[in-house]
Amino acid sequence: MKKNPKTFRNIAAASLALALTVPGAASAAETAPAEAAYAPVRDAAAKLGVQVRWDQAAHTVTLTKGDTMLVLTPGKAQGLLNGKTVQVGGTVQLVSGKTLVPAAFLSGIFSETSGTGGGKEPVASKNAADLFLQALEAGNGAKAAEYMSPAFQKALPVQAINALWGNYEQMYGKTSSNPPVQTERTDAVYRNVSYMLQLGQVPVNVTLRLNADGKVDDMYLGPVSAAGYQKPTYDNPAAYTEQEVRIGNGEMALPGTLTLPQGEGPFPAVVLVHGSGPQDRDSSMGAAKPLRDLAVGLAAKGIAVLRYDKVTYEHTFKVASDPKFTLKKESVDDAVSAVKLLKRTSKIDADRIFVAGHSQGGFAMPLIIDADQDHDVAGAIVLSGPSLGFADTLIDQQQELVARVKKLGQDAAPYEQQAAAWTGIAKLVNDPQYTVDHMPENFPASPAYWWFEQKNYKPVDLAAKQHTPMLILQGENDWQVTMKQFNGWKNALQTRSDVEFKSYPKMNHVLADYGGLSIGTEYAAPSNVSAELISDMAAWIQKHK
Repeated sequence: MKKNPKTFRNIAAASLALALTVPGAASAAETAPAEAAYAPVRDAAAKLGVQVRWDQAAHTVTLTKGDTMLVLTPGKAQGLLNGKTVQVGGTVQLVSGKTLVPAAFLSGIFSETSGTGGGKEPVASKNAADLFLQALEAGNGAKAAEYMSPAFQKALPVQAINALWGNYEQMYGKTSSNPPVQTERTDAVYRNVSYMLQLGQVPVNVTLRLNADGKVDDMYLGPVSAAGYQKPTYDNPAAYTEQEVRIGNGEMALPGTLTLPQGEGPFPAVVLVHGSGPQDRDSSMGAAKPLRDLAVGLAAKGIAVLRYDKVTYEHTFKVASDPKFTLKKESVDDAVSAVKLLKRTSKIDADRIFVAGHSQGGFAMPLIIDADQDHDVAGAIVLSGPSLGFADTLIDQQQELVARVKKLGQDAAPYEQQAAAWTGIAKLVNDPQYTVDHMPENFPASPAYWWFEQKNYKPVDLAAKQHTPMLILQGENDWQVTMKQFNGWKNALQTRSDVEFKSYPKMNHVLADYGGLSIGTEYAAPSNVSAELISDMAAWIQKHK
C-alpha cells in the first residue's frame, strides 16, 4: 500500500510519542532456537575466517583467530574469551549435531580482530550503525535504507527518513557538533549500538538494533535517564544466577533475563509485565529499576523471575507503523509467550507460574488471564494497577497530581494546563459518538486505534468473571494510580474468595517507600522496591502449591 506524506509524519510522530513517553532459556532439547537469532558456529566462523575445533571429551567448541581464542560449552550462556568469562547473549545450543550461537555475538567478537596478531579492524555491524546514523542525520533516506533490514524499511520508508531527524531538531534543537558517546551490548535478539547525542539542550539516547545479518532492524530514541540507581540491600548475587533468553520468534521477538535461585529446583516462577510507555526489562525510570529489584528480591526467596524488554522499546518504529496497534499487542501477547517459555524451561515448576503486572501491566492482567487459554497461569499479581477504564484513569491521575501540587504549596498552573490537555483527550475517547470504526480526525495521542479499541474495557468487569487467584497490592502514596483505583478492585471483587488485597502507606508508583508526598519528582533520586512488598508477594506465591 502506498503511503502519503501525512502517513510519514504520523509514523514519525507516533514513534517519538512512544519513545519519549515517561509514565509513571530453554535448552536445545526443549526448543530449537529461531534461525533469525542463532546460527551454526561453523557457518558463522567460516564467514569470519575463524578456525573451529570440537573437543568431544570436554564437550566444548574452541574458536581461534589470530591471538583471540573463544571456548563455548553447549548449555551455557557464558564462554571464555582469552581466559575471561564473556556473556554469549543466549544459551549455546546443540541441535541435530550442530552447535548454535547468536550470530551477532560471534561477529562482535571476531570482526574486531584481524588474522595477523589481533590488530583492530572496523567492526562490520558497528560500522553499519555509524553509517546509518550519519545518513539519518543528513536526511538521506536512500542511503540509510542500504543499512536497514527489509522489516525496518517497511516500517520506516525512505520518504519518512528524509524528514525524520529534521523533525527532531525542530522540536529540540540542532545536533551538537561534539562526538557522541557510544556503547554496545548484545542480547538474545540484537546487537545494540547506542549513541548519546545532544539535541539543543536535551541529551538524547539513540539505540540502533542490528540483527544477525548486521542490518539495522529498528531504532529507539528517548531521553537519557538520570543516573544513580543503587542496588537494594536485599540483592544477594550469591543467591541467584541470570541468563539471557528470547521471548517469542520472528520480527517482534524480545530479549529478556531469567533470574534463577541457586539450587536444583523446580522453582515457582513469575513473569513481570511493565507499565505504560517504552520500557526496558528493568522498567528503568529515573534512578529506579523496579522490575530488576523485584527479580533479585524474589530470587533470594526461592522464586524464579522472567523479565524482558517491552515491544514498544525493542521494536519502536515497527510498532509505530502499525495502524491497528492494541493493548493486546503491547502487553498481553508477550506475557503469554513468556509464560509458555517458562513452561518448557528446566528448573521451573510448570504448575506454579505466576504473572505480576505493574501499572499498565496490572491494568492488562484480566486480559492476560483471559488469553491464557491453556490455564498455565497459577495466579496473578496486580502492582498499582488501574481498575477503571484507561481514559477515566487518566482523568483521575491528573486530578490527583494537581491536588498534590497545591497541597505542597507549589505553582499548580503548569500542572493544570497538562491536566486540561490530557482530560480533553480522555473526554474524546469517552465521547459515545466515537468508536474504533469512527475515530475523531487529528486525534492528538497516537496511535488513535489503541485508545478507541479498548474504550469499553474495564479491568474489574472482566476480573469479576474470572477464577484465577489474584493478589492486588497498592501504594497509598501513588498519584499515578490512586487509592480510588485500589478501592475499585476491592468493591468489584469482594465476592471472590480467591483475591487478596493490601496497601502500603508510604509506597509510591515505583513501588518504593517515600516519606514525602509523591508527585514523581522523587523518581530521580535512588530508590528501591519495598522489601515488605517483596516479602508479601513471595509468601503469597509460596502458599499456592
